[in-house]
Amino acid sequence: MSKVRTDTTDIKEHLTYCVLNTISGESDPSDEKLRQIISDVISENTSFRMNLEEKREMAQSVFNSLRRLDVIEPLMEDPTITEIMVNGPYKIFYERGGKLYKSDLQFRDEESLKTCISCFFANQNRPLNEANPIADLRLPDGSRANAVLPPISRETTVTIRKFTGIKQDIVSLIRQGFISEEAARFLAECVRNKRTVFICGGTGSGKTTLLNCLSGFIPKDERIVTIEDSAELNLKGIDNLVKLEARLPGPDGTGEVNIGMMIRASLRMRPDRIIVGEVRGKESADLLSCLTSGHPGSMSTGHSNSCIEMMERLTAMIMSGSSLPYDAIVSQASMGINIVLHIMRSREGKRYIDEICEVMPPENHEYRLKTLYRNKGGEELERIASTEDIKRAMEYRA
Repeated sequence: MSKVRTDTTDIKEHLTYCVLNTISGESDPSDEKLRQIISDVISENTSFRMNLEEKREMAQSVFNSLRRLDVIEPLMEDPTITEIMVNGPYKIFYERGGKLYKSDLQFRDEESLKTCISCFFANQNRPLNEANPIADLRLPDGSRANAVLPPISRETTVTIRKFTGIKQDIVSLIRQGFISEEAARFLAECVRNKRTVFICGGTGSGKTTLLNCLSGFIPKDERIVTIEDSAELNLKGIDNLVKLEARLPGPDGTGEVNIGMMIRASLRMRPDRIIVGEVRGKESADLLSCLTSGHPGSMSTGHSNSCIEMMERLTAMIMSGSSLPYDAIVSQASMGINIVLHIMRSREGKRYIDEICEVMPPENHEYRLKTLYRNKGGEELERIASTEDIKRAMEYRA
């Protein structure tokens, strides 16, 4: 670490200490008042030789350390950055345009990183300490943060998936090579015809983005209930919309509202469709009940490496929350889910639909998937099924 960097860090720590002394014993100041206090403290400390621009940068740095995310706040403010990964104080990475880069930014040490992150989570009423070393947080702008403290991780680890505010539409996805124009028309028609669609893929592959785009084809006069861990869906043009969001347990361990509870509650809300942001566990049994109880056209997402693996994984998750035998689950899931598609993310960061399949009636208690579209080498999503098969897959069935 250079001498200049060390001196600047020392000055920042001294000024931060002075600000904290100034506001000690007072009610929590607003952001505007805190900025004024920081400015006054910097003006009073005349021993530090800084020009006007340096004073402005120092004031912002001190403010970020007290109310924001300290040295990584510039990454949060950069609209081109979609994800931030902190692996200890000296290894900070970010994603831009689907590719990972290592940042030159660093925290002073492990203790300063841990203090910053713990205070940031505490300000959002999410305890992060030795008793609760793992915590998740949804920021007011829709971004999601996860933090893990030692000894669970060797060093304090933070992952932030930013909400960029950029709303994708199906035309943008076609232009980016995410989906072909023909496949886009096929999925749009499936949604209009109340075919149940399940989207699978890896983390950050674009499942929620596609779900948002497909929801735009839902008829505007339907009643929709959305269920999510953290609000990411952005359905437009639907007046009769109910949005449900999970709630973590409080400090005393009570008050949790999970996905399964919300799915069960949604069945009493007279929905035409239920859209579940993602299923990960036992709530899959409640989702299966929803899909086979008169709610065609519902949609959901899950993590998997392929379409067939998603169906098998979904079965395992349903079994963990249901007493149904395997054969019955395969039969009901095959009836409840009509279309399953898988999204890939290449090593270069490109996201694209890998395959689109129709779920056929099972044979010998095993899933049967008919591939309708397949991407060869990440270049083009091609139709490999006949025109008759495509029409059959998208047609409305009462």
